[in-house]
Amino acid sequence: QVQLVESGGGSVQAGGSLRLSCVPSRYTSCSYAMSWYRQAPGKEREFVSGIDSDGPTSYADSVKGRFTISQDNAKNTVYLQMNSLRPEDTAMYYCKMRQYCNPDWPEDYWGQGTQVTVSS
Repeated sequence: QVQLVESGGGSVQAGGSLRLSCVPSRYTSCSYAMSWYRQAPGKEREFVSGIDSDGPTSYADSVKGRFTISQDNAKNTVYLQMNSLRPEDTAMYYCKMRQYCNPDWPEDYWGQGTQVTVSS
């Protein structure tokens, strides 16, 4: 089992910035993909951004050019830098790890979430 601990959420005004962090509870030698999802009240959870263990990144169209995902392998931490925040970015943000120790049976782990609130 892997536990994911998110931090960095908070309340900011529109146009502000936050940096979210996600730290897995243990190192894995398997290939993996880390991603951020968010869920606003009354809405479904949606993909925000992802990064593979070998580097490729992806973003939802709604955050391209404003959010940047990165990983610090030395600190075993994944970050989501969020700039130019908008009220519609308000949501609970969740970190997810998909581990490919067995490529046919990937394992998914989720953090408990960190709240981001953007006021206009």
